[in-house]
Amino acid sequence: MRAPVLLDTGPLVALVHRRDKYHEWAKAQTERMPAPLLTCEPVLTEACFLLSKLPGGSSAVLEMVEHGLIEVGIHLPGEIMALRKLMARYADVPMSLADACLVRLSEKEEKGIVFTLDSDFHIYRRHRRQIVPTLMPPERSR
Repeated sequence: MRAPVLLDTGPLVALVHRRDKYHEWAKAQTERMPAPLLTCEPVLTEACFLLSKLPGGSSAVLEMVEHGLIEVGIHLPGEIMALRKLMARYADVPMSLADACLVRLSEKEEKGIVFTLDSDFHIYRRHRRQIVPTLMPPERSR
């Protein structure tokens, strides 16, 4: 079984927006990934907002969910306490709700890897001490 991929906003926007700096990289990575990619509603919200001025941008995100390429992998009401703790722990970064959801999802999906462009994932830890496994472009990796 392949490791689940936990999708962040940056690569999702890059996939949809052909002029994005990371479009080709995100597309090449995605072609090798097992579907569905797991994410959270805050990531979908951020992506739809960032793509709202691109004709068909928000719709493309929702179509990926509709066609099963992306699945929501975390139920927010059941995770509120864990999310609040994460956001409080990383308040100095600060941690967005989307990032908290992905860190929490990585705690639940132990073999999961976060597909991101966000270098804050180098700072975050799952289960307080463990590095969050990530896939990001070489120039964004350490």
